Amino acid sequence: MASAVSTQIQLVARPNGWPTHDDFRTTRVSYDDPAPGEVRVENAFVSVDPYMRGRMNDARSYVAPYALGETMTGGAVGRVVASASDDVPVGSVVVHQLGWRDIAQADATQFRVVPDLPGVPLSLRLHVLGMTALTAYVGLTRVAEMREGDTVFISGAAGAVGTAAGQIARLLGAKRVIGSAGSPEKVALLTSKYGYDAAFDYRSAPVREQLASAAPDGIDVYFDNVGGDHLEAALDAFNDGGRAALCGAIATYNTGAPVPGPDNLSNIVTRGLRLEGFTVGNHLAASPEFQERMGAWLAEGRIAYDETIVDGIDGAVDAFLDMMRGANTGKMLVRI
Repeated sequence: MASAVSTQIQLVARPNGWPTHDDFRTTRVSYDDPAPGEVRVENAFVSVDPYMRGRMNDARSYVAPYALGETMTGGAVGRVVASASDDVPVGSVVVHQLGWRDIAQADATQFRVVPDLPGVPLSLRLHVLGMTALTAYVGLTRVAEMREGDTVFISGAAGAVGTAAGQIARLLGAKRVIGSAGSPEKVALLTSKYGYDAAFDYRSAPVREQLASAAPDGIDVYFDNVGGDHLEAALDAFNDGGRAALCGAIATYNTGAPVPGPDNLSNIVTRGLRLEGFTVGNHLAASPEFQERMGAWLAEGRIAYDETIVDGIDGAVDAFLDMMRGANTGKMLVRI
């Protein structure tokens, strides 16, 4: 007799343009008691992230596409409720990639035990203390090689990576931090809560015009979550020797046809620019340094964050679609 039943979300069709509910299904998976070396985890929070849209396509990328008819994966944090492994005992807090389900059961090697910090919500393991903020840290320090006194522009600044990147840039000594967001409310939040010196609503006027106004002396670093017209605007605004960390291109994820590239690529040559794409999985060696610095900043009260939470695994698809439309402020999470 099964000892646990897990509710899981599977991909059943490759989206053409924007995903719809018809591309997914909810299923129930029964688990027996953990076999030797296995553990069972009740997820507390599941992450939905922009990169997951790319995995829904059957195309070459830095990670394999989701298989049709199989449960999707993604970041999650939870507690071990049954264990047949001495290395991961019952009660441990673990982070792992078996998201899109309320209960995960697998070999103990797929779970990483993390400290259960008093007064620190488990959800922070999926953003401020997790891969999201690590992505921001790596992009600024390792890829763009941000220097004290730089002017930094961050697109998609009100999202989980963007809110972390703005604060990290400020803490690393940026002279000026500029962000874009998708509503007046988000713009106000960037300057009032997240330490941005200037921000603009990219829906209200051309990005090129707004960035030129916000950065009259140009920019030195661009952290790109959006691509499209934001990348084009950054290429216009760069000072000589500027560096870009290209993290995402959410503006193009749901387009049904190829999108024209920037019309000012020649600036890369004439201004000696460096544009480098990256994924955080290639920079995990930076994690100990990041954890030490972010842990100290958080303890000192120097890090702010927002969470947009949808309750229940049955709401995971809605949470994902809302996040892709920019309905979230900060990290979008599914609370189990």
